[in-house]
Amino acid sequence: MKDLKPLTDYEIIKTCQEGDPNAFSELVSRYKNLVYSIILRMVADKEEANDLAQEVFIKVYKNLDKYYPEFAFSTWIMRITTNHVIDTRRKKKHQTISLDERQDLVLGELSPEVRYIEKERAQNLKQIVENLPTMYKVPIILYHQQGLSYQEIANVIEEPLSKVKNRIFRGRKLLKADLLSMEEGESYELL
Repeated sequence: MKDLKPLTDYEIIKTCQEGDPNAFSELVSRYKNLVYSIILRMVADKEEANDLAQEVFIKVYKNLDKYYPEFAFSTWIMRITTNHVIDTRRKKKHQTISLDERQDLVLGELSPEVRYIEKERAQNLKQIVENLPTMYKVPIILYHQQGLSYQEIANVIEEPLSKVKNRIFRGRKLLKADLLSMEEGESYELL
């Protein structure tokens, strides 16, 4: 059995195409966390995320011959992942997305009132992001939650860099407007 860990992604792909059954397992182990985290942020259901991740890796395996080594394998697999989730959601007409609950770590140090307010804001933001049109939601998630650069996002969603910048800008404007109107509504409720 060949040690695959020191090989590049492209070398592993070639080994896989030559019939080594362990080669694809190595690719899966390298990218399963990335694929799963992208999917989970887009669907918010762990069971569905697991199913979609398996479907993504099946798609990746069937399309290994279409991978070009001049591009990063991570970018290629992220593109397949996001496109697969978008296609699946279109078919199901299912519009949910999960945000990181990182503030929970900080919330423990705050007063109960502040914790409650912060949790409410996080829920509001989550709802607003869920309601964004997909064309804005995907770049926002890839940029703010996955930490991708504009160019990486352009590669993943196969759109020009200028379009990615524009969509993130407009998505942020929509988020800001919705947050402001939501906060104004809350202040009226308190009166």
